[in-house]
Amino acid sequence: MVIHSATLAIDETIRARRAAGERLLHLAFGEAGLPVPDEIAERLAAAAGRNGYGPVVGSAEAREAAAGWFTRRGLDTGARQIVFAPGSKALLYALIAALPGDVVLPRPAWVSYAAQSALAGKRVIGVDIPAEGAGGVPDPERLATVLRESRPGVLVLTVPDNPTGTVADPERLRAVCALAERHGLAVIADEIYAELVHDGTRPPGAAALHPERTVVTSGLSKSLALGGWRIGFARLPAGPWGDALRSELTGVASEVWSSLAAPMQAVAAHVLADPPGVTAHIAAARRLHATVARAVHAEFTAAGALCRPPTAGFYLYPDFAPLRDALAARGVTQGAALATALLERHGVGVLPGEAFGDAPEALRVRVATSLLYGETDEERWRALRAPDPLALPWVADALARLRAALAGLTTGPVTASTGESAPRTR
Repeated sequence: MVIHSATLAIDETIRARRAAGERLLHLAFGEAGLPVPDEIAERLAAAAGRNGYGPVVGSAEAREAAAGWFTRRGLDTGARQIVFAPGSKALLYALIAALPGDVVLPRPAWVSYAAQSALAGKRVIGVDIPAEGAGGVPDPERLATVLRESRPGVLVLTVPDNPTGTVADPERLRAVCALAERHGLAVIADEIYAELVHDGTRPPGAAALHPERTVVTSGLSKSLALGGWRIGFARLPAGPWGDALRSELTGVASEVWSSLAAPMQAVAAHVLADPPGVTAHIAAARRLHATVARAVHAEFTAAGALCRPPTAGFYLYPDFAPLRDALAARGVTQGAALATALLERHGVGVLPGEAFGDAPEALRVRVATSLLYGETDEERWRALRAPDPLALPWVADALARLRAALAGLTTGPVTASTGESAPRTR
């Protein structure tokens, strides 16, 4: 049975409850939380009359722009290597379905990889990320053991990573790509957060290390907060293997989505040319994401959780293992119970690590910080332009509410009969 995506389900639930009057802090959904720049909105409006289907893989204009975008980032690319789609999510599923063999995922990993693999009839093999360091890339030694015992066909990597908000070490990525090459694995490199490394550097890329069989996917939902516009694109390898995959992928696309909406292709052609206004907007977004993510990280670590420092995007993956005894006394012994306690008792929405493939008993949750920037476009623009966004009253209030919630997790009264905290009155 296919179930509702955990990220989309919690977003719909929290939005509905907030609309009904509940005061909830939404840290459960990875929407980039920023308004649309005028020059991009104007480009979409100007293209509203483009109502034809167009080529399945995308217009020549959009593919040339994407090829130039990759080339400027160190990957020489031709327009023939580009495929557009209504969101990178559709491309990821099409790739998982088209590529032969079972799928290896780092653990934890974004919720949809495993679900899409199941839809495609593929077995998922989870390989833990290292205990220290970043996510998105499995531990090389553990991966080597898996590859001695089984023969998967596909390895999915996420650099930068969701759910941990970190960037993998180049040497670890190199070791993993060497294993993929040695064992004939195709690599799907999800790089949708590559523009949002907090210090502005380029993250390491699998395509440069395993060039013949790495597909890179990206889109405009994170760097430019255009998630609702559904603009995704992929770079296929040059050469016979990439050509064969392009034919297969085009076949899937032609039967599932036909083509990316033509007005969105016009937007993509403009944005992927890296005009100054767009690059400046992304840089401002990057600074805001980094500032707020670091502040939220400080709240979790001050409360006693372990958490990798965020280095990209707008996610955290705190681990409450140091507080296990205090939480257990209040009826919280698993990640799902922890997420439920935060939402129902303290008004803070997060997702349990179990949704990302983590062990149910792990006291880990995925936290998204990008919906703290404001409730209106005016507030979000102010956050984007503020020299100190943490001083804005709505951001400061959100951090204070989070601080109180985290304190309440382990200091609330314990019910003698059940071991559960008394419900919090909101």
